[in-house]
Amino acid sequence: MNAVGEQFQIVGEYDPTSLASRFRASIERELRFYEMFKDEKPDVAISHGSVELCRTAFALGIQNICTGDTTYTKANWLIVPLADTLLFSKAIPKKAYQKYGAKNIVQFNGVDEVAWANTNEREENGRYKHPLIVVRQSEFRASYMEGSDVMGEIAQELTSLGTVVFLPRYERKQIKGLVVEEGFVDSHSLAGEADLVVGIGGTIAREAALQGTPSIVVPLLGWSYVNRWVSKRGFPLFKVDPSDVLKYAEKYIGRHEDVAEMLADLENPVDVIAGLINKTHSRKG
Repeated sequence: MNAVGEQFQIVGEYDPTSLASRFRASIERELRFYEMFKDEKPDVAISHGSVELCRTAFALGIQNICTGDTTYTKANWLIVPLADTLLFSKAIPKKAYQKYGAKNIVQFNGVDEVAWANTNEREENGRYKHPLIVVRQSEFRASYMEGSDVMGEIAQELTSLGTVVFLPRYERKQIKGLVVEEGFVDSHSLAGEADLVVGIGGTIAREAALQGTPSIVVPLLGWSYVNRWVSKRGFPLFKVDPSDVLKYAEKYIGRHEDVAEMLADLENPVDVIAGLINKTHSRKG
């Protein structure tokens, strides 16, 4: 049972040690899916760009709905052509996925993080001293990164402004001057409580902005379609070069905004997925 009360099963693991280790882990996960579903197939497979689940669903004839917001990863060549339906934000032009072979495209007026975003009154749990800054480590071991990470250095620099909680990607070890939690961290709630969030532009940056928490994106991977879309709509999401983070952190820290009305205008992708499933199975019925 996890932090939100859902039962789940972990299938496989991620081993970023090398290209070979990643490939082996992928094969093993796909085999696990095969064993799970070969005799009792689900009606639908839904994933956020899982190579292994997409391949399994295609091979076993399972309806395959895939979401996406990372247009630059090479894994799209393995994922997109196998999807029965590809769902992504209207922030992203269709051509960004059509080049990978996307056929049945459905878009929605929002971003993925709307599915779990909320703008309830901010609660300080008393665990951290404010001002509270959350820094997310980059996925520097991912295949689309260059293998270097500047977020640790940025986190250290930001300690001059307040308490810095550092969220590592791969291993949890204590770092002088930073707060590194040993166990599970509810990053979404933490982003809502924080006075500032800093990342390279992934989920936590948008999670924070959709809750009204000022969020700085260090564009190591560029300024994505979805980030540009969220920022243009008035959510507090800002693109800042690595060398300027401290300066702009001083400017934005603590400037929480009321974004409830803007969030309410956006479309929840879960509702769209539910509609796709109901539509498909009503036709079959």
